[in-house]
Amino acid sequence: MMTQTQAAAPATKYGYDLIVIGGGSGGLACAKEAVVNGAKVACLDFVKPTPHGSKWGLGGTCVNVGCVPKKLMHQASLLGEALYDAQAYGWEIPDAENIKPDWGKLVQSVQNHIKSINWVTRVDLRDKKIEYLNGLGSFRDSHTILVKMKNDTERTVSARNIVIAVGGRPRYPDIPGAELGITSDDLFSLDKPPGRTLIVGAGYIGLECAGFLRGLGYDATVMVRSIILRGFDQQMANMVADSMVEHGVKFIHKTIPKSVEKTLHNTYLVKYINIETEEEGCDEYDTVMWAIGRKGLVEDLNLTSIGIELKNDKILVNDAEQTNVSNVYAVGDITYGRPELTPVAIHAGRLLARRLFGNSTQLMDYCNVATTVFSPLEYACVGMSEEDAAQEYGEDNIEVFHGFYKPTEFFIPQKSVRYCYVKAVAERSGDQRVLGLHYLGPVAGEVIQGFAAAVKCGLTMKILMNTVGIHPTTAEEFTRLNITKRSGADPTPASCCS
Repeated sequence: MMTQTQAAAPATKYGYDLIVIGGGSGGLACAKEAVVNGAKVACLDFVKPTPHGSKWGLGGTCVNVGCVPKKLMHQASLLGEALYDAQAYGWEIPDAENIKPDWGKLVQSVQNHIKSINWVTRVDLRDKKIEYLNGLGSFRDSHTILVKMKNDTERTVSARNIVIAVGGRPRYPDIPGAELGITSDDLFSLDKPPGRTLIVGAGYIGLECAGFLRGLGYDATVMVRSIILRGFDQQMANMVADSMVEHGVKFIHKTIPKSVEKTLHNTYLVKYINIETEEEGCDEYDTVMWAIGRKGLVEDLNLTSIGIELKNDKILVNDAEQTNVSNVYAVGDITYGRPELTPVAIHAGRLLARRLFGNSTQLMDYCNVATTVFSPLEYACVGMSEEDAAQEYGEDNIEVFHGFYKPTEFFIPQKSVRYCYVKAVAERSGDQRVLGLHYLGPVAGEVIQGFAAAVKCGLTMKILMNTVGIHPTTAEEFTRLNITKRSGADPTPASCCS
């Protein structure tokens, strides 16, 4: 339970209406929206290099080491797969079996695009008259920030309101040799091909990286401590993993690493143990990548000086993104219990700025936020998992509609349709309000985005079943759902056109 306090400020006049600490998606969105609504704004941003020396420019995780480079490398892997599909469609590709990606060229292309975004972002701040401070900020009091600039000078700035939007960074395990491994902060700028890679962690970051590395032709293994995609629908999560196995990704289940050692031939020996059988093993890899979760970047902020309440390295906020210090707010991945997604941070930041400076009262709605896992066969969802719906409403009070399907474009190259699957979790009574939609298949994010708006508007199975689909598409499979798990009927379609 947060208790509201207000630390005393040394002066009644401040240099800015708003200081935003953090130049990522949420912070930038808040700063820009504040300026639109007449505020004088400063934005601080500083990136500490990783243990391997990786660093980047303005724009935060999403632009530099997250969504953007991830999607580009995912696309690169899909294009490799498409080369083989193209031959079945009649394209003549000489020596197709020997076509391989150039890792260096891919990394350079990705980094060039990122740098172009960094530049555009800097220009945008200048044009909007937002003062950009390339420095590390820490609180002196609730209105005053000490900024350690990149050039080693210091500067003190103050504002009536302060927004913390510093996000997070990957965690490292507490084992010998952990520093020898990389994280997603390093992967997208890696100066040599990753080769045989072990990814430790089976969250969406681990699965996505394993998926595109395998698609680019590298041996990829995922080490799983407990479950796949914690927090997601577990039927769908296991189907994602199974589809990845079909694409050539290996999984080591119920296992944790014990140590990493560098060998004489510049590989990494990973010793590990099965947490159930206690059987130990070891293997060598060219690259070891940690994807075991992220921690909030609170350590340099000096939050204890103003008494801000934390939980698990994250900042506690109320429904208005306000901390227990009344003029200090937080948005994005640094906040406790919020979805760690770029669009969530952006929307929350904008709404906060409108409330602070635009006389708005609209709060961020964190319910029914859609998301996508860019695995080789993509998974997207909106709303509740089957498990969460059963727990909240009771198994007897929900109905689960499901079906396998066959994407038309998969037929000619004879691609596997084994895991192409859709599921709707709904209330059992009345018009059967949809509680969650789940889709495993091509272009999952593009498919689920429109349905996300429908779910926000109170979509029911009655409306969904009465919607005419666009044929032939994979998105129409939601409109064809009519078989329930409760019925026990076979959800495999006999034909695509009847």
